[in-house]
Amino acid sequence: MPVLTSVSGFPRIGQNRELKKVIEGYWKGTSTLDEVRATATGLRARHWELQRKAGIDFIPSNDFSYYDQMLDTAMLLNAVPERYRRLAMDNDEDTLFAVGRGYQGSRGDVTALPMKKWFTTNYHYIVPEIDDYTQIGLTGTKPFDEFCEARDLGIITKPVLIGPYTFLKLARNSKAEELEFDRGLVDSIAQAYAHILGRFIELGAPWIQFDEPYLVLDKNPGDVELFTSLYSTILPARDNRIKILLNTYFGHIADVYDTVRLLGFDGVGLDFVEGTKENLAAVARHGVSQGTTLFAGVVNGRNIWRNDYAVSLGILDALKKVTDNVVVSTASSLLHVPFSTEGEQALGDEVLRHFAFAVEKLGELHDIASLADADDDARRHCEPLARNQSLFDGTRVARDPAVAHRIDALTADDFTRKPARAERQKAQKTALGLPALPTTTIGSFPQTAQVRAERARLRKGEIAQAEYDAFIRSQIDEVVAHQERIGLDVLVHGEFERNDMVEYFGQNLNGFLFTKNAWVQSYGTRCVKPPIVWSDVSRTHPITVAWSAYAQSRTTHLMKGMLTGPVTILNWSWPREDITHKEQTQQLALAIRDEVLDLEKAGIKVIQIDEAALREKLPLRRTDWHTRYLDWAIPAFRLVHSGVRPTTQIHTHMCYSEFNDIIRDIDAMDADVISFEASRGDLVVLDAIHDANFETEAGPGVYDIHSPRIPSEKEIEGRIYEILDRMDVDKVWINPDCGLKTRGNAETWPSLEHMVQAAAAVRASLEK
Repeated sequence: MPVLTSVSGFPRIGQNRELKKVIEGYWKGTSTLDEVRATATGLRARHWELQRKAGIDFIPSNDFSYYDQMLDTAMLLNAVPERYRRLAMDNDEDTLFAVGRGYQGSRGDVTALPMKKWFTTNYHYIVPEIDDYTQIGLTGTKPFDEFCEARDLGIITKPVLIGPYTFLKLARNSKAEELEFDRGLVDSIAQAYAHILGRFIELGAPWIQFDEPYLVLDKNPGDVELFTSLYSTILPARDNRIKILLNTYFGHIADVYDTVRLLGFDGVGLDFVEGTKENLAAVARHGVSQGTTLFAGVVNGRNIWRNDYAVSLGILDALKKVTDNVVVSTASSLLHVPFSTEGEQALGDEVLRHFAFAVEKLGELHDIASLADADDDARRHCEPLARNQSLFDGTRVARDPAVAHRIDALTADDFTRKPARAERQKAQKTALGLPALPTTTIGSFPQTAQVRAERARLRKGEIAQAEYDAFIRSQIDEVVAHQERIGLDVLVHGEFERNDMVEYFGQNLNGFLFTKNAWVQSYGTRCVKPPIVWSDVSRTHPITVAWSAYAQSRTTHLMKGMLTGPVTILNWSWPREDITHKEQTQQLALAIRDEVLDLEKAGIKVIQIDEAALREKLPLRRTDWHTRYLDWAIPAFRLVHSGVRPTTQIHTHMCYSEFNDIIRDIDAMDADVISFEASRGDLVVLDAIHDANFETEAGPGVYDIHSPRIPSEKEIEGRIYEILDRMDVDKVWINPDCGLKTRGNAETWPSLEHMVQAAAAVRASLEK
């Protein structure tokens, strides 16, 4: 029997970001809901057909979403908080958008639900809220509608849903606390999933995929019992008329593999990219139950480099010694990679042949499955295998000896800033002369249509560099003057010259490549286009100094220099696979260190080095946190700023992550000030700051910038008092949650005015 192929999930935003454009048009009133629905229908049909033509045997459905699959699941299970129901929207899509991005209008005023990182990816999910009043039950039809939609096209799909265990473990109550799993809640969730199975049985679905990535995390007491309790109810409901694939990814499940095996799933999906060693050992030790198909995730769903067929075949050969029932699969959803390399010819064939985006990974699945059926002699004479192996002969790129020498010369002193932080903070208060509760922003200001148009004109050669630079100076002049008018204490230049906080630096460093259209969904309709780390990284010229110095020359206020940190640059790029992440990060740290020192020489006294993605790649297993990540990530940040003077104030920023469990490691970064995403996360980071005796001054964000809402002065004032309940006033900064690039001026300036006014009111109250 030939080896079959499976895809866990496929990108949904569209090759040309069609879904993003039509949804954002709907929000702006330039497209209709019918147009949104028609675009979605067309994209789904195209994506299913692409997979069918590629010979994929298990094609997913319900991997499509207007916003987020976790939010879709919450709506399917009736887990929508009452405040959103009270808006009484005319369409389910409008309710979904209100939950995901907030709403402020004639129907009411609600903030969005919290948004967090999807495990170790740059994708963000909406955190479901479940309280005592929540009546869990199957209420929606989306997954069934999409299965029927594909069936009408002649394609029988494998419906994909977030599994009940992962859904419950990621959900929170209205106080942003972990759920207590009482019998009633567990039973109601299990029954709802049993009803889902029943409906798919009626529709004739042969398989259903339940994604349970939370299984790869460390287990708390009761977790395994919760998992088995849920599936002990769900599995009998299949009634032998539908098969259940339990799909895991982003790590290994060696600690619960035998429990999973004994439950008797029809299929088990294991990640053999990020959990190779442990998952292989678990399968070898415990075997595979009779009647269970092993879905072997050997094609990376999270990086763009070509699969090494020899490595994948070695894993499959090892698995086939245990079981004949093996399916070749993606290790995770392809949501996390760009759509296709089609249209990227500017990179050149010699470069492009090293990359596989989502569409190309379909071909890799087909090749690997075909090779898995072949014997050794056939493989030796197989042209696709030979062509693939030529990519891994060590000749892709030459190393830079100057970069290697600089890293080899590093000593412990290069990672230590002197004097100690407490002494520096005293010196900075005197030197900078800031008031209590100083106000600032995270860095970027709205990238208006005019800004984007001028950048496009420069790129197309329609205007000269001098004309473009004059335009950017005019934008800086305007934003600096506006910040002065509303009374911000520490200003920024707005970052109008930057297309993206990572790509901009990559374009000014050696070692990076860039795509034309390789967009990846980050949250909602927000997409990013990560640069590619192709070779050793170094800096040959100052990057931000001229713009920061110009902005400082336009004001007597303090001007913050704005940089992206080395860990974030790497985590939000496509990293190399031929050298370690540690080495790549050190190369980046040295390049950014040069920029920091040049900013200081240019008279910039406050420098922010954003590490928005520090938490993102923290290993999911606690035992791996330091040895596999923090032990080199934290020193890399210290390397960036250790050479500045005591009175130069170093800021950093982190967004949309969970910080509480690594708060001491964040303090060890030895920054002077850190701003956190906190408002959308209901300020839960405050308890960790308080309990850890956090030494770094901190600005927990006082309003959510990922929502179009304009917070009132009173609302922000209340948040400031919440912060002061847990932090010393001398260590508090006032700022939004994140940068303002994605917002419009119409909501940005009123929000900032309210923030400044709220800070002034609290400051005056404290002085009394």
